[in-house]
Amino acid sequence: MIDDCFAKLRPLVGTAGACRGSGKSRATHYRRCQPPKLGPARPRSTPSNALSEIETTELLALLRSPRFVDLAPAQVWAIVLDEGRYVASISTMYRVLRANDEVRERRAQAKHPTRARPELMADKPNMCWSWDITKLRGPDKGVWFDCYVAIDIFSRYVVGWMVAPTETAELAEGFITRAVNAQGVTKGMLNIHADRGTSMTSKGVAELLADLGVGRTHSRPHVSNDNPYSEAVNKTLKYCPAFPARFGSIEDARVFCAEFFEYYNHHHRHSGIGLHTPASVHYGTAEEIRARRTETLHAAYAANPCRFGNRKPSPPKLPTAAWINKPTIDNDAQKKS
Repeated sequence: MIDDCFAKLRPLVGTAGACRGSGKSRATHYRRCQPPKLGPARPRSTPSNALSEIETTELLALLRSPRFVDLAPAQVWAIVLDEGRYVASISTMYRVLRANDEVRERRAQAKHPTRARPELMADKPNMCWSWDITKLRGPDKGVWFDCYVAIDIFSRYVVGWMVAPTETAELAEGFITRAVNAQGVTKGMLNIHADRGTSMTSKGVAELLADLGVGRTHSRPHVSNDNPYSEAVNKTLKYCPAFPARFGSIEDARVFCAEFFEYYNHHHRHSGIGLHTPASVHYGTAEEIRARRTETLHAAYAANPCRFGNRKPSPPKLPTAAWINKPTIDNDAQKKS
């Protein structure tokens, strides 16, 4: 369509006028009028303003010098210019560095040691706890309360909680001490896992756990999956239908958490522990409850086998072990290599 319009207009108004009238690019028209070029493309000639080989070598030496090796080209350009010299443009500096495969972070970088992937297992209560501190919104903007929560990863039982006006290592020490004493933990039987918050990694908490004979591990930096049990219980707390947008006071927050954790421990049937309550698994009544569930299901099956597809039902199994980062075959192979 454009070519037809161009062909009709060209005899009347010329090439430029026909291009304007038809919307056709003049550059495209003239390029198509040229015969096709055969063979390899001709090498581009060196621009007249390009740096010479000697100038390029001097520029590289300048950029690699101890004075400028840790600076970005823009910094080098500005410093040299302030000293009354012009060596090359910033883009030319980048082009020269790129040609020598030196376009990268030029500053010396701190290298942090690789953090070990925590692999923790519990096959009974009070073998491994996970703890964390989550924020609760207060009555006014910028006002927050800190909710300390420790959970047994095997039974999912919240062994301790506390709502405080702030987060400090001293409060954390008292919180852990009370939970350990309440559960009758003896030296060498418990490991406590946490993320890398300031309270969790404080010297006071480390010394306290050492005195109590409690092991400690920490999540890797920026890896939330290393502390899944604490993340899960905090999410359950905040997604509770009764959870308010704000707490009117710290007393309100404490009353709410007391009711929530009482329900969570003694009434909430947890899918991760065979739909038993955390208290039932933690204090050893789950086996008896499962036996009663089995009897009830078998009686229902005997009364009406067709309802169950003629397959005898059984209640969910009890947990045998809980893991934080369960080892896999790939991980074991990497360790051996």
